[in-house]
Amino acid sequence: MSCYNSTSLSPRNKGPAPFLSKTYALLEEGEEEEEGSGGGRSNKIASWNDEGTGFVVWSPAEFSELTLPRYFKHNNFSSFIRQLNTYGFKKTSSRRWEFKHEKFQRGQKQMLVEITRKKSEPSVFPPFLKASSSSDEDHHHIINGDDDGMSVHRQTLMEENQNLRREKVELQSQIAQFKALQNKLLDCVAQHTGITDNNHQETSTAR
Repeated sequence: MSCYNSTSLSPRNKGPAPFLSKTYALLEEGEEEEEGSGGGRSNKIASWNDEGTGFVVWSPAEFSELTLPRYFKHNNFSSFIRQLNTYGFKKTSSRRWEFKHEKFQRGQKQMLVEITRKKSEPSVFPPFLKASSSSDEDHHHIINGDDDGMSVHRQTLMEENQNLRREKVELQSQIAQFKALQNKLLDCVAQHTGITDNNHQETSTAR
């Protein structure tokens, strides 16, 4: 009896990782909605590429705001990219957010179980050297252009920085408008106060 239980709970009998299943599901749902509405690429947020060998996030902003919270309970696009990188996906275009994995294809959901996380090799360094060796390894990957996740994360940060700058300009404009309004109100109060004082003086003189 115990042998049966241990076998049934074996990792080999498990389905695909939840992250992969959810990513596949959001693409399939998007395709079904497109077929139902007859819409073109202009209204897509994320979809399979034309060949079905990868997928494209057409609008990272809308993907973060609308799609990620529905499927992953967060809205961090860079976190989603890091997860893809963990499972061996590659960014295949410099002009758009397109990602591919040989086992992640349209109509081939059964292959998701074959996608596994990247396994890091056991370190031969003692604990006090692990941090420095890890930094050296990261530096090596960056120099050789192997760290796609790092470059994607950098691009995402640049986009967020641009959004923050734009918001800063808008806030500065609003502050300037409020200051101008404040000055007008102060002028009105000063004029009203001056008129009241003059009337009071004229009344006193008449007496």
